[in-house]
Amino acid sequence: MHQEVGLIATVAVSFVFAAILGYGADRLRLPPLVGYLMAGILMGPFTPGFVADTALAGQLAEMGVILLMFGVGLHFSASDLLAVRGIAVPGAIGRIILATLLGVGLCQLWGWSLGAGIVLGLSLSVASTVVLLKALEERNLVNAPSGRVAVGWLIVEDLVMVLALVLLPALAELLGGNAADTTNHGLGDLPLVLTIGLTLLKVAAFAAMAIFLGPRIVPWLLTMIARTGSRELFTLTVLAIALGIAFGSAAIFGVSFALGAFFAGVVMSESQLSHRAAADSLPLQNAFSVLFFVSVGMLFDPSILVRQPLAVIGALALVILGKGIITFLIVILLRYPIGLGLTLAGGLAQIGEFSFILAGLGVSLGLLPHEGQDLILAAAILSITLNPIVILATDGLKKYIHSTWPSLWENYGRKRQKALGKELEKIRALSEERERQHQLKMQQLIETFPLFSEVSEDAQEELLLLFKAKSAPPGERVIRRGDRGDSMYFISSGAVEVRLASGAIRLEPGAFFGEMALLTGGRRTADVIAVDFCQFEVLERRDFNMFMSHHPNLRAAVSEMAQKRTEMNVLRQQWEKSMDLS
Repeated sequence: MHQEVGLIATVAVSFVFAAILGYGADRLRLPPLVGYLMAGILMGPFTPGFVADTALAGQLAEMGVILLMFGVGLHFSASDLLAVRGIAVPGAIGRIILATLLGVGLCQLWGWSLGAGIVLGLSLSVASTVVLLKALEERNLVNAPSGRVAVGWLIVEDLVMVLALVLLPALAELLGGNAADTTNHGLGDLPLVLTIGLTLLKVAAFAAMAIFLGPRIVPWLLTMIARTGSRELFTLTVLAIALGIAFGSAAIFGVSFALGAFFAGVVMSESQLSHRAAADSLPLQNAFSVLFFVSVGMLFDPSILVRQPLAVIGALALVILGKGIITFLIVILLRYPIGLGLTLAGGLAQIGEFSFILAGLGVSLGLLPHEGQDLILAAAILSITLNPIVILATDGLKKYIHSTWPSLWENYGRKRQKALGKELEKIRALSEERERQHQLKMQQLIETFPLFSEVSEDAQEELLLLFKAKSAPPGERVIRRGDRGDSMYFISSGAVEVRLASGAIRLEPGAFFGEMALLTGGRRTADVIAVDFCQFEVLERRDFNMFMSHHPNLRAAVSEMAQKRTEMNVLRQQWEKSMDLS
């Protein structure tokens, strides 16, 4: 195959294999993620048949990581995390520490270094966001207290892993590896403590810049782009912000692409357009995430299952049994219900995205041998495959404990559960109220101006962005005859009089005026005076022309209404003239 089509071949074959094997995995009631990993294995250098360009696949995978972390940041909710902090923060950190120690212990048995043990332990300690969310969705638990706790737990784990990605290169030499020059960013041979301090200072500077400047710039920029009415430009801007901040953070502050993309998502989540940004970026995020898992599968050597079966079993036992028991005990020690402990133990008994990222970084830094990466990939594939069975087992254990010790089941952790439920209910109520207010605004727009019911909900939201509020006290001249038509007025409340030569026409809420000059390009033909205190939604000339060009049916309706109004004015003038003559 020609070299110039290597990228096309890699992407095309990756998508074809991933689609087929992903569907097959779903039919077997397994996460499609298993199919994507298997597609990568089939395309890798360790299996016969087509061998993809692993260098190209690695760069595509990096894009997948950026978009994946951007999605995590976009759905990051500080309020949810604060609500479950009592269990999520100590639980996630405690489990990472204990699971990492177990990983170090395993590596000591295999004769590996401390650095390899830390990388292996960290990689096996963190669960997959994709797998957990799919499991919660299938059981309708995403918005349940247990689901909110699980997601909060994962957010804390992700934040710890992001910190690990930042610190690992700085600590690599101390742990027996070789820190790459590209990660030092000019720090040279400074003492370790000073190197770590400068690294954390850079991260803190980037975080402060993202937190304080980002919410002021990004939402404003998204609003300006949304007002253009161009869907593709909005999507392009979302991706430009995600990739631009990720690349800029690495180039300027020396932090990872993953951290930069995460903060880009967090900043964008503050915008009222975050849900639209998430919807628009989701297809590309999903596509590159698939390529990420496929590229990870390419790195896996299946012969590890035959060469070191005991090591694979040990790593898998740590992921399922070790992490499951640790999770359950932490929840119980924190005095939360037994059912919550079993739900978290089952749902978090797998590994995924960050495990692959950490393993790749560990190998590149010379800390983790390639066998360790194969073990992590094997544990990931097997744990994800077995996760539905593990969840079924924990559900069965819940039923057994509930029937055998009903008083223990109902009373243990009840106080903590009740307090957590109240706090989550408050947050949900606030979220629902914000959504209700938004829907009420949309409903009021349609009720006041039925004309806009002809356009889609996205177009109605676009109108809310384009409208500029204006008010006028009684007697104020809103429009002067002879002026150029620069805007169209929609009356939200109050009433106005359109004063023609033949008399005055009263317009009330739901009516609009000023459209004729915009449609014809001429000048105002009448004065418009506020009768009482008025509130208007104003659509300026540029926004009017842009919006109407995207919605020709609406423009035709406005033109028709304007034509009828003109004809009525002419008829009225003729009638008044005939009355004067009589």
